Amino acid sequence: MAKTAQEKLDAKAEKKYAKTHKSIYRMKPGDVVFNIINYSIFAAFTLLCIFPFYYLFINTISDNDLVSKGLINFYPRGIQFSNYISLLSINDLGRSFLVTISRTVLGTALMVMASALVGYLVTKQELWHRSFWYRFIVVTMYFNAGIIPTFMNMQMLGLTNTFWVYIIPGIVAPYNIILVKTYIESIPRELEESAEIDGAGPFKVFRQIIWPLCTPILATIAIFGAVGHWNSFMDSILYMQSRPELYTLQHRLYVYLNSTSNLSALMQSGGSSAENALQSLLSGKVVKYTISMVTVLPILLVYPFLQRYFEGGIMLGAVKG
Repeated sequence: MAKTAQEKLDAKAEKKYAKTHKSIYRMKPGDVVFNIINYSIFAAFTLLCIFPFYYLFINTISDNDLVSKGLINFYPRGIQFSNYISLLSINDLGRSFLVTISRTVLGTALMVMASALVGYLVTKQELWHRSFWYRFIVVTMYFNAGIIPTFMNMQMLGLTNTFWVYIIPGIVAPYNIILVKTYIESIPRELEESAEIDGAGPFKVFRQIIWPLCTPILATIAIFGAVGHWNSFMDSILYMQSRPELYTLQHRLYVYLNSTSNLSALMQSGGSSAENALQSLLSGKVVKYTISMVTVLPILLVYPFLQRYFEGGIMLGAVKG
């Protein structure tokens, strides 16, 4: 079917617009050079960040003799996964993994709920002495009692050598409360007022309006809390002196990195499977690499799912002071 006069005019106008648009936004040689340099720098920086994890991984799946001699640098050789299988024969590693998972999930969940609730409360003008309580929370960011007074405090509270010493001290996080408070203040007040007119109380407003709208900032502080709990090991060293069954995975890693010669004592006793597992981990270097990879991998897998909230949440939560 032949084109109408109007269609021909429209097609001609589109071609003219595309040509003009292309000429306006055509990149200059200086822009091309800048983009090449910019992308090259970021690509190099990305490789520098990724390479340590890649190096760690290829050394854990390569032949142990080659790893012991330092011959694995850029690609794996003699690929095998027996090192990871051998870790299953270490008695306390699975228990420490469970302790770390439990404290990370429970501690992060309680911290996020407490930060959201307290952050919401300090935005309410009708809160009794609101300014005082908010400043009281902020002051705790700048003053610390130190290790010994903190240990004595935990001991007097009966928290030492208990699982709850991992959870309770980290529930109230002043920095996260500030982020949540400033984020909530960016939410239009009219949303709360409309709910209050319909008869909703403060906690119903918080549960049905504030909480869903705070998903980006809550995901952001959840990242902070999860990474902090997962990587923490000093509290395990200080407070678990008589409860080795409550050692965290990072504490176990700390022990292995400092004394890989004692690995045989951590293997299942009296069985040929333990001896075979110990033989498969021929050097302390392989032990360190393998346990380090097992320790780092879970949190690396979780982070990408929350990363999309991170930038928007941290920026919106930091707009107001």
